Amino acid sequence: MKKVIVKYKLKNHDDFEAKMNEVDVDFGSMYWQHDRVYVPKNYKREMNFPRLIMRTEMKAIDRPARYELILKRHIEDSGVDIVNETVVRDYVEAVNIIQQLGFKQVAEVSKKRRMASIGETKIYLDNVEGISGYYIKMEAPMKEGDKVESLMTDLTETLESIDDQNTRTEEPYFEISNK
Repeated sequence: MKKVIVKYKLKNHDDFEAKMNEVDVDFGSMYWQHDRVYVPKNYKREMNFPRLIMRTEMKAIDRPARYELILKRHIEDSGVDIVNETVVRDYVEAVNIIQQLGFKQVAEVSKKRRMASIGETKIYLDNVEGISGYYIKMEAPMKEGDKVESLMTDLTETLESIDDQNTRTEEPYFEISNK
């Protein structure tokens, strides 16, 4: 699936949530995600190389964890992210396959996340372990004929109309946390 993603570091988490509530956008319950990030040899983000992410997700302590394998490729020239996700039953076997394909683990990212939706657009409120503050991430799926620039503008304008005090970032969490 092709997505357009914008991410901002929030200046003030409480103010942002209050403003979101004013426009009737309510974030759901908090859940936990842990990502192990794998990249191919000679990985460079600007080269459009793919990343593989093994995600563990816990939505409730009385339910089993969910495991997903996510392939992400950010196409720098266009601003589009190509994202494929598949549920994994055997976590260890999936990691063995990733390593046998020549990918190496470069980071682990744990976050507490809350999600809201506006139509097909998903809004994530993230608190990432090892990184101070909160981040807001908006993802909109691309449909046939959609223009990247207009989707990106719509997402940016939507977020800035709610709270224009935040700082935009292009870096994935694993790069921010490794600084």
